[in-house]
Amino acid sequence: MSQPATHEIVIRGRVSARLLRPLLDDFTIDHASDGVTRLAGSIRDASHLHGVLAHLTSVNIEVISIAPLDDAP
Repeated sequence: MSQPATHEIVIRGRVSARLLRPLLDDFTIDHASDGVTRLAGSIRDASHLHGVLAHLTSVNIEVISIAPLDDAP
C-alpha cells in the first residue's frame, strides 16, 4: 500500500461507538440491518491498517472482512 486508499472493514455485530472511539475520526460507521457493523475510511499505509486491526482485536471485536472501495466518482 503506497498511497492512502478507502477501505471497508466489516465486523460482526452492532459495535458501540464507545468501543470504536479511537477510530471515529478516520472512519464512518454504519450499523447494517444484517447484524454487522461497517467501517469505511482511508487507510494511509500498512502500519495504519495494522494499528486499526490491533485496536479491534484488543477489544475482542471479530473482523469479518477488509476490502478496498472503489474511489472513482
